[in-house]
Amino acid sequence: MGNRNCHIYLSDIPTGESVYITKVLGHGAFRKRITEMGFVKGKKVKVIKNAPLQDPIEYEIMGYNMSLRRSEAAMIEVEPIIEGDLQQLFHYEGIIVEETPRMRGIPKTKRINVALVGNPNSGKTTLFNRVSGSHERVGNYGGVTVDIKEAVVKFESYKMNFTDLPGTYSITEYTPEELFVRNHIGEKKPDVVVNVVDASNLERNLFLTTQLIDMDIKVVIALNMYDELEYKGIDLNYHDLGLLLGIPIVPTIAVKGVGLVALLEKIIEVYEDQDPITRHIHINYGSMIEESIDRIRAELRKNKELTDQYSKRYLAIKLLERDQSTLDRLKICSNYESVKKITESEIRRLEREYKERSETVIADAKYGFISGALLETVSPKKRETLKKKKNFDRFLTHKYLGFPIFFFFMWLMFQTTFTLGAYPMEWIEMGVGYLGKLLSTKIPEGTLHDLLIDGVIGGVGGVIVFLPNILILFFFISLMEDTGYMARVSFMMDKLMHKIGLHGKSFIPLLMGFGCNVPAIMATRTLENRKDRIMTMLLIPFMSCSARLPVYLLIISAFFPKHQGLILFSIYLIGILIAVLSALLLKNTVFSRQDVPFVMELPPYRLPTMRNTLRHMWHKASQYLRKMGTVILVASILIWALSYFPQNKELLAEYDQQIAQVELNETLSSLEKEKLVLALELEKEGTHQEQSYIGQMGKFVEPVLLPLGFDWKIGISLITGLAAKEIVVSTMGVLYHADFEADDNSHNLAVKLQQQVHTTGKLKGQRVFTPLVAFGFMLFILIYFPCVAVIAAIRREASLGWAIFTIFYTTLLAWLVAFAVYQIGSLL
Repeated sequence: MGNRNCHIYLSDIPTGESVYITKVLGHGAFRKRITEMGFVKGKKVKVIKNAPLQDPIEYEIMGYNMSLRRSEAAMIEVEPIIEGDLQQLFHYEGIIVEETPRMRGIPKTKRINVALVGNPNSGKTTLFNRVSGSHERVGNYGGVTVDIKEAVVKFESYKMNFTDLPGTYSITEYTPEELFVRNHIGEKKPDVVVNVVDASNLERNLFLTTQLIDMDIKVVIALNMYDELEYKGIDLNYHDLGLLLGIPIVPTIAVKGVGLVALLEKIIEVYEDQDPITRHIHINYGSMIEESIDRIRAELRKNKELTDQYSKRYLAIKLLERDQSTLDRLKICSNYESVKKITESEIRRLEREYKERSETVIADAKYGFISGALLETVSPKKRETLKKKKNFDRFLTHKYLGFPIFFFFMWLMFQTTFTLGAYPMEWIEMGVGYLGKLLSTKIPEGTLHDLLIDGVIGGVGGVIVFLPNILILFFFISLMEDTGYMARVSFMMDKLMHKIGLHGKSFIPLLMGFGCNVPAIMATRTLENRKDRIMTMLLIPFMSCSARLPVYLLIISAFFPKHQGLILFSIYLIGILIAVLSALLLKNTVFSRQDVPFVMELPPYRLPTMRNTLRHMWHKASQYLRKMGTVILVASILIWALSYFPQNKELLAEYDQQIAQVELNETLSSLEKEKLVLALELEKEGTHQEQSYIGQMGKFVEPVLLPLGFDWKIGISLITGLAAKEIVVSTMGVLYHADFEADDNSHNLAVKLQQQVHTTGKLKGQRVFTPLVAFGFMLFILIYFPCVAVIAAIRREASLGWAIFTIFYTTLLAWLVAFAVYQIGSLL
């Protein structure tokens, strides 16, 4: 082991060795978070492994795994474990029972407001889904619940309003989620808080519980994943633990629906003040800390309007923890200066005594209480080692194999999206074709006929065929999230992300962006630093969302039939490359570099349930189908109307007369007649479209797009794609009039694209779509203006300025990339 000034640091410890923590150095948010995650004096830490790029490092502490960068591990002093040394360095002072009981007999209604609070990965959202029948996203990594979800549950004669709050490790002020959860509990005052606790990781999860105890609110603990606790061979007397905490505990297995009825019954008992276990206790932090709490409480008692809303003890503890938001809240009080002065005096007194920062002293005391409580309620049994899962993890995050496995998995995902999705896609295409043929025979020629066949069927039908491909893509993403592999990818990628000025945790929202950019932007809330959040938001639009997939599938099937999976994979890789280059540009221009600690839990691997996977797929399918029936349907009809009107009847009559003359010309063979008629029909249609309203719009933007090899029809497709990228395909279906009445596929949209020629300018007569133009077009779709919903999300999560910046930056970059591809490719 390394040695520096007679001190040993966690970064010096080789893989496989265990040590005791003696001191946490550093300051600010990092120090606060690291102590809350359990890195406190006396805790045993084991070095599991280095990431493939040797940084960050995975550690095991209190039965769970987390990762730290080497530079952060260098701020934790440790000492070796002497064989046979089982001394406990924590202090367990027990509890103080509140002498004044909570008021009982207050009239109750039959409506109960319930808030779900818990650590990330504790199964909170799974429990919410099971109890309420909702379909919220579930994933085995932090940050899936990025906003609150609400549902009403009717049970017995009660209506329970359930609110699923974001997952959080504590309720300090380290992340926006923590402050949000704390403010929701303090201001909304739920009748009962259900604290969802991961039974397989009790010690760390109960830290949040101690904070809820300080808040003096009604709590029920859902001891979730109870089967994992039993599997590990841990015998927990949860009844006695509940008595000690003053909180009833209900074992649950949310993923299987076990224990949920008992949980609902317990919520009612606690709400009605009929639960025998529920009582108001204080954690005994030790005589010195209790004296400090009492002195601050005495001064806070003078502010009745504040202490009616918050527990005086809770406020006093927060002040001792140097909680800035609590201090800001007290500024309205007349004795603010007095409270501040007493707090500063007590902090200095505690820090002189303990030789530690006051927030660390409180965290140490909390973990001391948790350790003591578990010693009294957990029977010592031989704990099973999950060797299979550990070997599996060692393989997936291997120094040499980790990255190839990840890239192989990504390639497999895209290849399967094509090959497996081709069969149901063909069936849906046949169904759409049959429907178009049926309607065409039933509805007489005219405006309504053209609207339904060219507008609705051509537009919506051209997009709905890609539903199977999108479901397959989300199936793979769901597997990565539910198994816990997504967090491992973040662990492996941190060093690379760090080099471009991002946090390893940024990789999770970036990867989510492959599904949909909007929830990915919302998931940036899990990043503690505002600059990291904004920078990640600006890069997410380059992650090709599923809405762009129909465009790629159409273009690739038309122009790259031999290498479909490879071309699609290359598009996604280019998006990643552009994101990397943009990050480097932004880091060195807009943002000054500011390192943020990489403190991330690595959840245990779990087998995904078919229920959750199918629910996720169905949720995405229903979203897609709703978009079919709303945005894309309206857009298709609007695009059809703009391309259909105005009707130049004189011009159309001239073409009809020429066609009639050709058909009556007996000097021509039938084959010659057919060719001439087809040429006149195409010319007639092209002339009409150019004179239509949408044609006039397209002509207006065409000069800007010609250097990219695009014609005005492509320009219109790009304009309509501002609303939603799927509309690009439906626009093409309308503009190029994909014929769904044909008995074969010779006149489908892909073939129509292959046949298109430029009608004006120096490119007149040349094919519009060549493989080069097609590739440049896909890159333009990948990079430019993501969609209105994404811009709205950036405005909401960052600011209007950043939303406007995203619009112009992405569109300009898309033009430059497509220009380079076409011009350089043409030269070569």
